[in-house]
Amino acid sequence: MSEKQKKATAYWRENLKYLIILLSIWFLVSYGAGILFRETLNEFRLGGFKLGFWFAQQGSIYVFVILIFVYVRLMNKLDKKYGYDE
Repeated sequence: MSEKQKKATAYWRENLKYLIILLSIWFLVSYGAGILFRETLNEFRLGGFKLGFWFAQQGSIYVFVILIFVYVRLMNKLDKKYGYDE
């Protein structure tokens, strides 16, 4: 395996690690907070709405958008680390 292939494989592994972590966070927020922990979260209110309902309707979307920006930042760092930045 050439040095270029090793670098590309390491880049892809690190990229997959980031994807798995970020999508797991999104899954926990959307499925966990919106469905699994809904009853517990509904004891609290945010803006007049039960917190479990808020996460199901709005919170998971906000978290997803934030995770997109986090992913972009992580990928920019990763590109620089492996020399793929332009």
